[in-house]
Amino acid sequence: MSITQSAAADAHHPGGLEAGRYLTFTLHGEAYALDIFHVIEIIEYRALTAVPMAPEFVRGVINLRGRAVPVVDLGIRFGQGATPVARRTSVIIVHSGAAEDGQHVGILVDMVNKVVSFGPGDVEPPPTFGTGIQPEYISGMARREADFIIVLDLERIVSPADVAALQDPGAEAP
Repeated sequence: MSITQSAAADAHHPGGLEAGRYLTFTLHGEAYALDIFHVIEIIEYRALTAVPMAPEFVRGVINLRGRAVPVVDLGIRFGQGATPVARRTSVIIVHSGAAEDGQHVGILVDMVNKVVSFGPGDVEPPPTFGTGIQPEYISGMARREADFIIVLDLERIVSPADVAALQDPGAEAP
């Protein structure tokens, strides 16, 4: 989504979220969602190859059909500690950045749940406190039954500076 499209979305929907479909997953006991538009595929966790001098939140890379794809541990990224590997641990492959010059990135999660639809009335603006993660990583809070699902902003979780650091492991991520 371009900056212009993002501004238009912010003007039409509280919290900047458009109605649509979202992939839900669990991380450290919390429910999260990502816009399905960014999701390429979901794979079972497999051994990662460590990359020297990569940012701490990059657990390593996987070989995905001959392509090295960095895997980001959201637990570390959010300051909650490393995500433990268990039977249902998954890697969500997403496309971060502009279509032509973006990059595939894997996101390590405890387990993937399901795809859900959120309407504009289902989503509230992100809170400024109490979620356990930095507010700039959150697009909004979606109501689901008696609970909330934290809707993440992929472009802030894996920012252009982070993608540059992933492409050049010697570079420093902010």
